[in-house]
Amino acid sequence: MDVAPSATNAEPLSADEIVALSKQYTLYEWVAQNVADPIAVATAKGSYFYTADGRRFLDFNSQSMSVNIGHGDQRVIDAIAGQAQRLAFASPFLAHEPRARLGRKLAELTPGDLDVAFFTNGGADANENAIKLARQFTGRHKVLARYRSYHGATGVAIAATGDPRRWAGEAGVSGIVRAPDAHKWGRPEPEPADRALADLEEVIMYEGGHTIAAFILEPVVGANGILIPADGYLQGVREICDRHGILLIADEVMTGFGRTGRWFAVEHWGVVPDLLTMAKGLTSSYIPFGAVAMRQHIADAFRERAYVGGLTYNSHPMGCAAALAVIEVIEQDGLVERSARMGEVMRSHHEGLMARHPSVGGHRNLGLFGVLDLVRDRRTHEPMAPFDGTSEEMQAIHRHFREHGLYAFLRYNMIHTNPPLTISEEELAEGFDIIDAALALADAGVRG
Repeated sequence: MDVAPSATNAEPLSADEIVALSKQYTLYEWVAQNVADPIAVATAKGSYFYTADGRRFLDFNSQSMSVNIGHGDQRVIDAIAGQAQRLAFASPFLAHEPRARLGRKLAELTPGDLDVAFFTNGGADANENAIKLARQFTGRHKVLARYRSYHGATGVAIAATGDPRRWAGEAGVSGIVRAPDAHKWGRPEPEPADRALADLEEVIMYEGGHTIAAFILEPVVGANGILIPADGYLQGVREICDRHGILLIADEVMTGFGRTGRWFAVEHWGVVPDLLTMAKGLTSSYIPFGAVAMRQHIADAFRERAYVGGLTYNSHPMGCAAALAVIEVIEQDGLVERSARMGEVMRSHHEGLMARHPSVGGHRNLGLFGVLDLVRDRRTHEPMAPFDGTSEEMQAIHRHFREHGLYAFLRYNMIHTNPPLTISEEELAEGFDIIDAALALADAGVRG
């Protein structure tokens, strides 16, 4: 396909040049640089992106589980461009119309009395500030967090993160206490709610509930496996937190804005957290932006004393404008309802794959937030790859996807299925056809 010239009007770079220069002059995250193998993306539209050498990829992970409204929506692009012309930046100490309108809109959309927002640069910043707010509001220091979790790569957020990406970045950060996971590694189902809650109560007993500021959790765990809790778990967590004066922080950076078939995942269980963090789907990643929504009584605590926290780009006008435009697209196009409806179609694809492939040991989805668990043995649920590792089978699947134009997130023994909320049934079938063919490579690794 045709590739638009760069902003400098220089001759466009070839795909090989883009990759070579990117690897020479920039650093890739979460990977050793000598094995980084990026795709030279040039343009994107709808459910697809296109490379600089003309290849087409079906985006089955919404890039970073974030481009919820699909690529290249002109309504959002126009809103960003228009805001850039009017007011590209304003100090966070000023007020402007997009900030005012977005604050009011989020108060309407979020559950309960989450009526006040603090705007951030992205999801990690949102979680950092949620923890700061909780500590300053309660006067306590400890924060409960789970092992199968990811909350961002910055200081306290990476310490709160449970997965192995935390190991290199947690030194010097204090006050994080691990709460038991509601869905343990290598098991096909979540823990029964009563057992998981009893384990949580035990940790709080040992730590002293009066010393704990907050419990931060993803209502549905994202990068660590689309882990959907048993009914009753979140309601029980809410009751336990209330009893001990612990604030509940819902990290909805991935799950927000229709991803699970509701505006926010907590709505599936009728729970109102004290603080709710968001990013990704808030602007569909067209602009980096995030927010912390807080209940009114928490915001009121900072009327007579300062909130000690801030960001140069807090309430960035272009971020606020992008968020308003994305929310309008979601509402106009009925994307929350579409996610719920297409989630049923996704589940039928998952069930078909499990019926045909012995390597599929389980599947989960809520809306268009989905995953396949690959196993060597369905009886024992032995994962196809070890925790924090990979295997020949998973690497072969990755290569198959790359060769056949599917962009999906593979981690450990899991294939994530998280396309844009705008995906059609035909496009969804196209992606699952590629996965279906690739699973033959995993089937060869099944024992017995």
